[in-house]
Amino acid sequence: MRFIPTRFHGILDYIVGLVLIISPWLFDFSDVSYATWTIVAAGILILLQTIFTDFEVGVIHKIPMQTHLMVDFGLGVILALSPWMFNFDERVFIPHLIAGIFAILASLTTHRVPSSSYMAKHPHQETVR
Repeated sequence: MRFIPTRFHGILDYIVGLVLIISPWLFDFSDVSYATWTIVAAGILILLQTIFTDFEVGVIHKIPMQTHLMVDFGLGVILALSPWMFNFDERVFIPHLIAGIFAILASLTTHRVPSSSYMAKHPHQETVR
């Protein structure tokens, strides 16, 4: 069931992206190299993807919302499994697991298309020929 509006999802993306970037220092695991750079890279990817997504809070409007949600799902899986994939689970795993599950759930519960008011103001050209 998809109940999260795309505008709200985008606002959350900006917040979550920034929190992920600062989380190694916020939650005191910056000394664990793989843990730090995995979550920082995820935060940067979330911010960049949000900036480039074609929805209410996007800036450049190039990535379709459905693609954004698929990337969110994949990133969530990788982020949730990263402590065990990169073998830092004995030092830290909770932030990565929570952020990964959050991304998966957000991707599965967000509307696939932006609001009708956004779509009316931003006509989309067909790229299929």
